[in-house]
Amino acid sequence: MTVESSDLDQMQAAYKTAVDHWITAFREEEALASSEHSETEIDAWEAAGFREEDARTRAKHAKKDYEDALRERFFNF
Repeated sequence: MTVESSDLDQMQAAYKTAVDHWITAFREEEALASSEHSETEIDAWEAAGFREEDARTRAKHAKKDYEDALRERFFNF
């Protein structure tokens, strides 16, 4: 099965979008780590940490899909 250039373009774009979301989530978590030390802020910080981890996982999966497609296209495996 040959991977088409348009498929690779879509996978690359999905990976880039996922990384952008990950960066945004990371920065949101970072901003909350620098705020005041109340229970509410700690809860918000913890929730942001979960969102960052989810975004990271999605980016890693998108990267793997893209890398696998590149391997298939150029090395046939």
